[in-house]
Amino acid sequence: MLTTINEVKRKFDVEEIRNDFPILKRLVNGKPLVYLDNAATSQKPQAVIDALTQYYTFDNANIHRGLYFLSELATEQYETARLKVKELINALSASEIIFVRGTTEAINLVASSLCRAKHFKDGDEVIISNMEHHANIVPWQLMSDRKQIKMKVIPISDSGELDLEAYEKMITEKTKLVSVVHISNSLGTINPVKKIIEIAHSHDVPVLLDGAQAVPHFKVDVQDLNADFYAFSGHKVFGPTGIGVLYGKTEWLEIMPPYQGGGDMIRTVTFEKTTFDDLPRKFEAGTPNIAGGIGLGAAIDYINQFDRNELVAHENKLLDYATEKLSHVEGLRIIGTAKEKASVVSFVIEGIHPYDIGTIIDTDGIAIRTGHHCTQPLMARFNVPATARASFVFYNTKEEIDKLILGIQKVKKMFI
Repeated sequence: MLTTINEVKRKFDVEEIRNDFPILKRLVNGKPLVYLDNAATSQKPQAVIDALTQYYTFDNANIHRGLYFLSELATEQYETARLKVKELINALSASEIIFVRGTTEAINLVASSLCRAKHFKDGDEVIISNMEHHANIVPWQLMSDRKQIKMKVIPISDSGELDLEAYEKMITEKTKLVSVVHISNSLGTINPVKKIIEIAHSHDVPVLLDGAQAVPHFKVDVQDLNADFYAFSGHKVFGPTGIGVLYGKTEWLEIMPPYQGGGDMIRTVTFEKTTFDDLPRKFEAGTPNIAGGIGLGAAIDYINQFDRNELVAHENKLLDYATEKLSHVEGLRIIGTAKEKASVVSFVIEGIHPYDIGTIIDTDGIAIRTGHHCTQPLMARFNVPATARASFVFYNTKEEIDKLILGIQKVKKMFI
């Protein structure tokens, strides 16, 4: 049963919750799966899987255009999912919720549309940070094909925290956008985004936040943050792949031209001229990921069953436990020790390449991420080619962290 505001929240019980995720029961190399790569993608509860099956089995039809039962039903489910996203992040209106493929497309949409809206001119500046995902670097570089835009990069400390004094000094009359990550996918750093927005707005500069790592971990309120744009991906918040969200304030979305052209985003078309539909459909050309939207809605229903504070508390305990255990491994160095962190721990071990760590512990069914995590400039900042990264969510346990530590000790013995 779906949880409403007036219903009692489901009691947090990690073992009971794990039963909601079928994949957590599978074996890998004959060992129980220990899934610690949630920053890359989260696993899906049965409720989300059932929602996808229900749509494709019984409700499949294209949306918005049909006057028959299935089309109207699918349209209702899809647009209900939009309302659920609106409530999840406390947007002012559902028309401010644009469905995209994920955070990457959301940032590309903003970059492309603001450029075409002539918000930028040659010599203007975009401020990003040294901990950005490639998805918040490359789109601004691609804009140089249209405009000569300069990127300024906020430096970070050895602990992985942004230098806000340096950031404030970077803003000039040429600064047209600040685009930063809410939580670093490589470091786990929770950035002081509300302060970042306040500083930018004091100079009349809009702010885009990459919230891909934030929305899965805690309640995000875009109105409280006063963000101009906010992006996140469905697959990291226990929903399907191929669906994501761009939130934008109405005043910005109204002045931005469409990102793509085609069906369902038009009002009229002639060979001489096209007029575009209202928000949000102006930015949603073609048949969308209908099942993905419905699945994202089911994922939101799932997490809304719980008191988010209880989920956060559990994840913080896992972070503290993992940090303490890893800190006692000889030769291991944690990369990213900010005071405010989400449940992500990246590390390196002297004399052992992260790829070797990931490959060897996989033989025991332990899944972590190894590599540069699409943050190569950040790796250069810490003078490492790559890290091993363990990332936790509310269905993970201390016992799984213990297995990770045993796996790391096994790796060390092989290289002694």
